[in-house]
Amino acid sequence: ETAEGEPDDEDPDRDPVAGVWTGSIAFGTDFEPPIELTITREGEALGGVIRLMEQEMPMANGAFDAATGTLEFSGDGPGGGEFRIVAKVDGEDASGTATSPMGEADFTVSRADAAASTDGDDADAEPEIRWTGIPADIPYPLGARGRVDPAAPMNARFEHATIWTLEDVGTIADGCLIVHNGRIAWVGPMAEAPERTEFEGLVVDATGMHITPGMIDCHSHTGIDGGVNEFNEASTARVGIGDVVSGDDMNWYRQLAGGLTAANQLHGSANPIGGRNSVVKIRWGRPARDFPVAGAPGGIKFALGENVKRSSGRYPDTRMGVEAFIRDRLQAAKDYAARLKLWEQHPDALAARELPPRRDFELETLAQILAGTRLIHCHSYRQDEILALLRTCEEFGITIGTLQHILEGYKVADDIARHGAGASSFSDWWAYKIEVMDAIPWNGAIMHDQGVVVSFNSDDGELATRMNDEAAKAVRFGGLPPEEAIKFVTLNPAIQLHIDGQTGSLKAGKDADFAVWNRDPLDSYSLCLQTWIDGAKYFDRQEDIDLAKRDSEERTRLIELVLHESLGEPPSPESESDEKTKAATASLRVNPYAEPADDHRGCCGIPAEHTHTEDLR
Repeated sequence: ETAEGEPDDEDPDRDPVAGVWTGSIAFGTDFEPPIELTITREGEALGGVIRLMEQEMPMANGAFDAATGTLEFSGDGPGGGEFRIVAKVDGEDASGTATSPMGEADFTVSRADAAASTDGDDADAEPEIRWTGIPADIPYPLGARGRVDPAAPMNARFEHATIWTLEDVGTIADGCLIVHNGRIAWVGPMAEAPERTEFEGLVVDATGMHITPGMIDCHSHTGIDGGVNEFNEASTARVGIGDVVSGDDMNWYRQLAGGLTAANQLHGSANPIGGRNSVVKIRWGRPARDFPVAGAPGGIKFALGENVKRSSGRYPDTRMGVEAFIRDRLQAAKDYAARLKLWEQHPDALAARELPPRRDFELETLAQILAGTRLIHCHSYRQDEILALLRTCEEFGITIGTLQHILEGYKVADDIARHGAGASSFSDWWAYKIEVMDAIPWNGAIMHDQGVVVSFNSDDGELATRMNDEAAKAVRFGGLPPEEAIKFVTLNPAIQLHIDGQTGSLKAGKDADFAVWNRDPLDSYSLCLQTWIDGAKYFDRQEDIDLAKRDSEERTRLIELVLHESLGEPPSPESESDEKTKAATASLRVNPYAEPADDHRGCCGIPAEHTHTEDLR
């Protein structure tokens, strides 16, 4: 005891600096992040590490002057350059200056590890909560429904299913579908199916289920990062949507859950001539570079109507100007291609003395249209503009790939059929702006009856989750047979995108892209149970339940981490204020059915407070 009779807490054997020191460091007057110094001793050598703003920096060349209480360290910063620490130690507190290439900053710390040993061994301590419960495997995409391992092709045999082949054999009531090495190996009646002894792989009893080709959306903007429009010029053929398709958009997964397997990713409609497209398969869990469909010909977005002429002074500013501009750029591309061809025909001796034509990426893209190697997908509404574009393209020997939206297509369906263009329409959108006042829901069926290859598209990330419902509208509005109606979202868009040789119908040799439904896919109550792409199962409704549970538990862990670090340990159950605490934290309960990326608003913009989340708890 001291002379005053109080206990002496000083431990003469305790190291004066070894241990964990925590506090804050001041960068200016408004920013004081936490800092942690862990100092260790091995013999006479001092070392350790600094933790600052989620970075660690090793400390070396440590020295402590017991007479003056001066502690010094130096080391290399994470961005390069030397940093130095000088501090005065006063018992369990220390203050000093950290110097680095970024300048100087003052810090104050206190030793938290009162039980630090003198030989450098850390005392046993409870791990910080932030480092507990971290998943061992990190999924991609990093978020809801991400996959730890990408889906891989497997051999599978589906028996006793109703199979919508969309081929000459039609719909098979009791059919068998065999998948091998990513392709359809056999499809036909169950009675004619090869014996199981000839097959190794997953066998599924699909009694009562329906199997259709995977749905294809011929007009999509899902997963496009950073905007779909390059507004500044009337022709932006040099830009490409394929450069900005992102694989981590949650809408991809939701569309898989609706049986969608492929999509035509299009530039927006701000320009008469927009950017290049990208045809993709929805390979969820893989990076975007794995999405493009091999062998799909390139395309480009054109646009007509209000969207391109309301350009605030940018030429063209009228409908007639749009037609003139498109003709002008196609002629420029024709001249450019002629110059290149002439250059390529130069003898080597002459070519050696002349400069080649300057490469122009815009005209190079447009020249591909003239050569028939790039398809036009044109945003269009009014019949007069549709006919104007058809005639303009015919001047240059161009056959349009698809007329998109095409809501007055029924008025000129015979001209579209003669030209040979496809029509990718909205199913039943009308009267949402002036140039669509004459749109009717029978549009698709009328064009189909005139011999036009018709598809229904979404142009919307949410609508693309239920393309089977869109197809059913061709039965409701137009009386099409169900087999023809479902082609509007399967085989017909594949034909329009020139990928029908590999997908769009169920035929031996084609890619194994298909969806499994619990009932007739044109039934509004049908559910997609599984979605397969290239023989790999990318969506499974049962697996989705497990993924939802995993995501909910991780979300709960992260919320509890934030609450713990902000509010400290929760009160014990025996606390006198336990009931009051329960009442105060009731609103913090995590809804196990919630999508982390979903605010639960309806497609009509119903505010979240009007949804019945309390019933889901």
